[in-house]
Amino acid sequence: MQKILVLTTGGTIASRKTENGLAPGMADDVLISYFGERPGVELSVESVMNKDSTNMQPEDWVALAERIQKHQAEYDAFIITHGTDTMGYTAAGLSYLLNGLEKPVILTGSQVPLGMAETDAVRNLHDALTFASQTTLNGVFVVFNGLFILGTRAVKTKTKSYDAFESVNFPYIASVSDGEMGQLFEPETNEDKVIPSELKLDTNVFVLKAFPGLQPEILDYLAERVDGLIIESFGNGGLPFENRNLIPGIEKMTQAGIPVIITTQILQEGQDIYLYEVGQQVAKAGGITVGDMNTEAVVAKLMWILAQTKNLDTVKVMMQKPIAHDLDFI
Repeated sequence: MQKILVLTTGGTIASRKTENGLAPGMADDVLISYFGERPGVELSVESVMNKDSTNMQPEDWVALAERIQKHQAEYDAFIITHGTDTMGYTAAGLSYLLNGLEKPVILTGSQVPLGMAETDAVRNLHDALTFASQTTLNGVFVVFNGLFILGTRAVKTKTKSYDAFESVNFPYIASVSDGEMGQLFEPETNEDKVIPSELKLDTNVFVLKAFPGLQPEILDYLAERVDGLIIESFGNGGLPFENRNLIPGIEKMTQAGIPVIITTQILQEGQDIYLYEVGQQVAKAGGITVGDMNTEAVVAKLMWILAQTKNLDTVKVMMQKPIAHDLDFI
């Protein structure tokens, strides 16, 4: 008999209509009834929190990780029901906090609440249970619309459609049809495990999206207030060095020991920061490129690393080290 624990957090999947709009409110025993019966599987349920995922915070990722660690010896797999808006961030956060856990952790939710017409929630719950009970893989995954995505590669790309999530820069892991899982891609398992001694995060980071006209003075402001900065650059990692020149600000922050992580606004195919002069200038100033990682994973990884070390060289090494298949190239 497989034992699977369902951890509920609220989200659209558990929402009800209120005078102020949809809000989480479904009881756990009602939610778990939608899984139905599955031969050879024993389901249990615990409520961890009850909130719209817009209100999810990094401290909530830690609470989920603590709950899973507490029960890891009792259960074969874990399913987390979660709102869609920040599911990618939570999946990435748990991928680092629980790195090395030898159990599958599956996040799912829905675009339409349970109990409403045309809901996608029942399918997603059934698919999550299929994956949890049939997979031989360990780690964190997102299950949505019949597809299974690595936790560090899941990005919400649609606000209304059922196929709300994509696997960005990485193959889909599996699909499901008629209650049977079909493996599409099996990640290599020879990564070095990096297991933190404590479940903690440094949330004092900032994400800055580059745009034409961005004032360089913002970097001086941030240099006095953050432990780490993530810049969503143009294209392959380029930032302006003419007129409104951002390069001196990046250099000043890195010289002060503050990591400046360079990702890209472009969702697919990652970045090659050394391809153009505008990228090489950023790299020379100390900007840390993260290849084909998505912003959700970059945010979670930087919070996780900074909670362990503030040494700039170590931060760079760890940011550029593949963990939970979060990057393929630098």
